[in-house]
Amino acid sequence: MKVIRDPIHDYIELDELALSLIDTPSVQRLRRIRQLGFSNLVYPGANHTRFEHSLGVYHLAGFLTKQMDEHQQKELQAAALLHDIGHGPFSHATENLIERYTKKSHDEVEELLKKGAVADVLRENSLSPSSIAKQIKGETYQGQIINSEIDVDRMDYLVRDSHYTGVAFGLIDHVRLIHELRFNENKLVLGIGGLHAAESLLVSRFLMHPTVYFHHVSRIAESMCTHAAGYMIENEGLKPGLLLRMDDVTFLMELRNSKGFPADIAKRLDERRLFKRALYAGFESFGTDVLKHRKKIKRVENEIAENAGVEPEYVIVDIPEKPRIIEMKARVMINSKMIPIDKASSLVAALGEAQLDNWRLGVFTPAEYREKVSKAAREFFEVKKDVKQFKLTEI
Repeated sequence: MKVIRDPIHDYIELDELALSLIDTPSVQRLRRIRQLGFSNLVYPGANHTRFEHSLGVYHLAGFLTKQMDEHQQKELQAAALLHDIGHGPFSHATENLIERYTKKSHDEVEELLKKGAVADVLRENSLSPSSIAKQIKGETYQGQIINSEIDVDRMDYLVRDSHYTGVAFGLIDHVRLIHELRFNENKLVLGIGGLHAAESLLVSRFLMHPTVYFHHVSRIAESMCTHAAGYMIENEGLKPGLLLRMDDVTFLMELRNSKGFPADIAKRLDERRLFKRALYAGFESFGTDVLKHRKKIKRVENEIAENAGVEPEYVIVDIPEKPRIIEMKARVMINSKMIPIDKASSLVAALGEAQLDNWRLGVFTPAEYREKVSKAAREFFEVKKDVKQFKLTEI
């Protein structure tokens, strides 16, 4: 048994299986992938990695395996430690692009578990890569501990992200939550005693989205990164499978060593000369019908760029999905019945309605093109008259 000191959970104990998995290249690679992508351009302390997050998830999962047999414990804790090895460079910055080309999300990792040093460790410990892959996707009832509506993954990253950004919204009583989680009809549910702790988690998540995860500077930098990577795949022969296995450092080197647009983006990211907001507004300026453009964003970008007289690569349109809080599907046990959490808590129900206020459509371009791109974008989207209303994201 080895002990690691962690700023979030104090001491984390690692057994022989965990130590063997940590020493594999696939897990060590996570040391070189930032948990929050480009958020350090906003919050300088946000340099924590997927590696330490994985240790935190492993630690929290251990509290919920005590009633399992030894083999189940090993399987779930291995899954907790390996749950993020499918992330590409800069985490969520390249996630949608990689998924578009490989048709696989970051939690579909069975192929990665079946080869190399990770496969050797699993085989030596009589663990099935296929079974662990299902745990990571939350497809087994034990796997819900790692991947479900209220899981140890969320419990760790909300507190950890809050700590390293200095944003004081990540106050979550994960000890209480873990104590109140239990299985009922093969479904991970929350006891009534954990309802207030769950409300705290949901409030934290709601506030962290506009201030950290969807902060406009982070969103612009991530969009620039995504467009540069897409350009290299389409025009310079970068293979999506190779991109998936890169870390932050090797990906930036690829950008810097390329030519034209990707090299310019690399220089801009290095020097923090980011694109600016030519248009940035919520549903009140468009209506929810604007989401129809998500399926043809490249065509939208080209049309706006043409109308503005700008090269198409230098117009980025960012239309996020309609916001949803998947934790709303969580169940609370009240009088031996499983009740949806938004029915058990009026606060959670209110958060579900308020989440639309955090949504923003963005059109980003270099500062010198801002005015003409703004005009073209407003005409294209038929922007309604601006609504003068204070928004949290305007801080």
